[in-house]
Amino acid sequence: MDFSSKLLENAVYEMSQLPGIGKRTALRLVLHLLKQPAEQTARLSGSLEQLRNTVRFCSNCYNISDTEICEICASPKRDRSLVCVVEDIRDVMAIENTSQFNGLYHVLGGKISPMEGVGPQELNIAPLIDKAKGGEIKELIFALSPTMEGDTTNFYMYKRLEGLDIRTSTIARGIAVGDELEYADEVTLGRSILNRIPFEGSLKS
Repeated sequence: MDFSSKLLENAVYEMSQLPGIGKRTALRLVLHLLKQPAEQTARLSGSLEQLRNTVRFCSNCYNISDTEICEICASPKRDRSLVCVVEDIRDVMAIENTSQFNGLYHVLGGKISPMEGVGPQELNIAPLIDKAKGGEIKELIFALSPTMEGDTTNFYMYKRLEGLDIRTSTIARGIAVGDELEYADEVTLGRSILNRIPFEGSLKS
């Protein structure tokens, strides 16, 4: 792709680094921004810079937050004895959109994947086990995507929780094997949460 401007080429290159954005789409987006009022582009760049520099992660659940404790964890209306374990922040958003869950969350930050060099120590599993030992949690829902990596992570956490008086469950298989949670429709995902099954039962299936 030939560019008449080095500035344009640099902007397209940086935009194309975003997931799912090829160079042609990046060019279309950059040209669109050039057509907009300068203040609109300034607001976009300013919001991204502010996000990158000031965003925080909830010290309790590791969800993205503007404060030390996120709104979900701080809400007195949430059932603190019920914790849903998810891979990342997008899964929290997907489950919240179903309006079928009233507990808290714990964001792992990924899944165990030896092929990608991701082990348990790279994830927020140790803090989850510490919370589980605190005695307030009565049930942990493993809501990771039903992939090989997700199942491996679920089993690892299950073994780490052995001996604790905590019920472990997993979302019902209304989510097709291999699917990512964030792409499931709200009705299917909501039913999978409500119709969750004991984790031991999922090992037999």
